[in-house]
Formats: sequence, structure tokens, C-alpha cells
Amino acid sequence: MREKDLKCKRDSWQVSSLSLRDAHSCIKLDQIALKGLWSKQQWEKELSDSKRLCIGVFDSSNLIAFCCSWIVIDELHLTAIAVHPLHRRLGLGKVLLSNLFQKASTQSCKRATLEVESSNRAALALYQSCGFITAGCRHNYYKNGSDALIQWRSLGF
Repeated sequence: MREKDLKCKRDSWQVSSLSLRDAHSCIKLDQIALKGLWSKQQWEKELSDSKRLCIGVFDSSNLIAFCCSWIVIDELHLTAIAVHPLHRRLGLGKVLLSNLFQKASTQSCKRATLEVESSNRAALALYQSCGFITAGCRHNYYKNGSDALIQWRSLGF
């Protein structure tokens, strides 16, 4: 995609907090991008709990990316991030994380953490570019037996 086309695309994106009214869109994108990570009940809890931050990126009225997290005391725990396959590699991950970090810092969060599959090179590159560092490993963490890398980042801007 040419830089001019990419700028036009970015101009049509709208970033907003997600709520229960977005459950259907979240479930649909979850199925496409994450192969159904969460059930309908999990999504309803995620989108209605005040200790969770969920942010979406919309192109027109279509949800094309989301990230979800929990606030635990003064830490932000990322639980899911997804971008529609047709919209990957356009910077949406950074847009989501930047907005999420800003919201979390207004709620007194000092650090952010996540687990990422050790073989997920695209996600690792995104997280590294956003300031995360690997602090440990959870062996056999995922259903397929792969390891999860534990990553941390300060939210001090």
C-alpha cells in the first residue's frame, strides 16, 4: 500500500472504548483473528467489568482491531489483542497499545504485562517496538504445548 493510501486509511479509523454493545463485533473479530479465544459469556464479562479496559479500532462501523486488559492494583495485564487479517501490518497494534497505555496511566497504572507465544514473531516485534522486555517464560503455557514469554513495560511516559 502506498504511503498516501495508508494515510487516507488511517484517517478513517476511529479509536474508542468498547462496551457490551460491541460484544457481537468483538466475538466476530475474535473468531476471524484469534480462532475463538473467548466464549460469548467471557466477552460479556470482559466488556462489562469496570476493572477491565477494552479498546477497539473501527473503520466506518466495522471493528477491525481490539485489545483488552485487566487492571490489577497498579498494573495493566493485557489479555487479548487482535487485528483483522485484511488490516494487519498497518500500525493498528501500535495505535491500540498507545491508546490503552494512555487510558491505563490515567487510572494510576505504572506497568503493563502480557504473555506471548514464544514463536509469534510478529507479536514479539510489536511488543518490542512498544517498549516491552522479556522477563521470564511459562513453559507449556498454551494448549499446543508452546511456551509463553512474560513481558513487562513501564507506563512512565
